[in-house]
Amino acid sequence: MIAIGCDHGGYELKEEVLRHLEEKGIEYKDFGSYSGEACDYPIVAKKVCDCVVSKEAELALLFCGTGVGISMAANKVKGIRAACCENSYSAKYTRLHNNANVLCMGGRVVGAGVACEMVDAFLSAEFEGGRHERRVNEIMDIEAGRNPEDRL
Repeated sequence: MIAIGCDHGGYELKEEVLRHLEEKGIEYKDFGSYSGEACDYPIVAKKVCDCVVSKEAELALLFCGTGVGISMAANKVKGIRAACCENSYSAKYTRLHNNANVLCMGGRVVGAGVACEMVDAFLSAEFEGGRHERRVNEIMDIEAGRNPEDRL
């Protein structure tokens, strides 16, 4: 299951992506926003990311005006590796190399076609591990307040 959320700036793009997921038969849980009315992206990001951390959702998609603000909020949740992307190459490789569990994008930056390509690339990629595992573990060390150099 995929957790999904947005603020008002990402609402229209989220709706396009939801239609795409439905066409592909991909299960999701929509945490809102449910309209274009102004709302605060950190609140939505926290709900969506808590769903990922609890393992209720496998991955998440977040949308705001640029994708940046909501990705910053998401990355404050322990266990989240959110990436703000604008193309399918980055969306694919953030899963392959960074084991990202949240894809963020901007409704005022990315069109629906590109967004759907990014979602497909993100959801179909799997973490490669190997040399990337060490680096992801170092990121998690920083999150836990440890020095990643202690790992070397």
